[in-house]
Amino acid sequence: MSDHKHEHGEACGCGHDHDHEHEEFVLTLTNEQGEDVEMVLVETFDIGEKLYALLLEKENPEADGIILRMEEEDEEMVLYNIEDEEEWKAVEEAYNNLLAQQE
Repeated sequence: MSDHKHEHGEACGCGHDHDHEHEEFVLTLTNEQGEDVEMVLVETFDIGEKLYALLLEKENPEADGIILRMEEEDEEMVLYNIEDEEEWKAVEEAYNNLLAQQE
C-alpha cells in the first residue's frame, strides 16, 4: 500500500483529545496494483514515541490487515509503510502483546 495523507480531526487516532463518537473511520489507500481500497481504522497503539495504526479492508474484513506508522505533519496525520526490519519486529511484538491482553 502506498503512503496516504488524511485530514486531522475526529477519530483520527492521533492521540489528541478529540470529541470521539464511535464512528467508522475510513481511509482510501492505493494498493500495489494501482487500485483504490477502502480501509477501516481498527486500532491504534504506541511503541515508545511512535504511533501505529491497524487497518482492515472495509469490503473484506477477513483479509489480512496492515499496520502503518502514523506521524503528524502540519496538523495532519500521515501514514507511512514500515520498511525497517527492526522497527517491524518491534511493531509485530507490540501488536501480538496487545492481542494477548485483549483476550
